[in-house]
Amino acid sequence: MSTLLQGGALLLTVVGLLCGLLVLVRQQDIRQAVSVLLEFLLAAGLLRLSDYQTYRSISTAAVIILVRKLVTFGLRRDQHSSVPPAG
Repeated sequence: MSTLLQGGALLLTVVGLLCGLLVLVRQQDIRQAVSVLLEFLLAAGLLRLSDYQTYRSISTAAVIILVRKLVTFGLRRDQHSSVPPAG
């Protein structure tokens, strides 16, 4: 089962990279592309965590979640500050 989960996590990572690139090419929105990529990386990290429940894997998943939240927050903040006020 370990090989299957690790392969699935690797597959999720590759699919995330491809989907993020596709979003970037089609929508030309780096914020959306990074958001899609981070969602897939989070899923891959959680899949790895389900296989190896060690402090290292838990820490890795926690760091991925933290980075995802920080980047998403920063991108949203940047998006709101770049919109000119109405009126």
